[in-house]
Amino acid sequence: MTTEIRIRAFRTTDDYETCLKFIEGHRKVLAIYGIENISTNTYDWIYNPAIFVVVVESMDRQKLYGGARVQCADGLTPLPIEVATGDMDPKIYDVVREASLYGTGELSGLWNSKEVAGFGIGSLFPSRVSVVIAEQLGLTTMFSLCSPTTVRFNQWMGSNVLTSVGNQGTFYYPKLDLIATACFLEDVTTLKDAHPREREKMLYLRANPTCVIKEKSPFKNAYVDVHYDIQIRSARKEEFKLGVKNTTHIV
Repeated sequence: MTTEIRIRAFRTTDDYETCLKFIEGHRKVLAIYGIENISTNTYDWIYNPAIFVVVVESMDRQKLYGGARVQCADGLTPLPIEVATGDMDPKIYDVVREASLYGTGELSGLWNSKEVAGFGIGSLFPSRVSVVIAEQLGLTTMFSLCSPTTVRFNQWMGSNVLTSVGNQGTFYYPKLDLIATACFLEDVTTLKDAHPREREKMLYLRANPTCVIKEKSPFKNAYVDVHYDIQIRSARKEEFKLGVKNTTHIV
């Protein structure tokens, strides 16, 4: 187990090479579970400037331990949750459309290698950072389609189950014997519904996007020095606000 890692965030079009490593690592993990039909398990997304990547990597940037993506709603490319669940429940299109007026996106593509499984390094940490960078991107809300394991991470960070879609928020996806849960973070700005511990961490990272923190695994008695490099130089807060600014969201 490594004791020192870097967590880095960037726009897809700023680092194609790391995006390719991300895809390779994600596919290897999905193959372990016999999953091949994840809606975003393609190469198309690496050319989309509305997608931002969070990677957990070795200090020399040669090895990826996990990561996640934040796809911003740009009015052109559907969010992964729309592609995955739209045929099962078209209401998701209206929900996303309304949220996109004020700036919304989706946390997706979350994975971690077997090497760090159970430590939270490849799952909880990039999920947390994805919420942190959402503020840089001008997002006010965030969707996610979670596995049973990652629902709790999203709830720690302030998300709630989106019961207005699917079967009270659940879908059979990506296979009939697997259940995915739609979650919605309604307040990226203040993170008012987040667990106090997570809210404190996220607000600190928002104010200090370049820092080193000794982090403890939430599941094991293990520590790792995390070098955060999550300031996205090309981010513009008005880029993904598609309609009239408003602080009220009806979902």
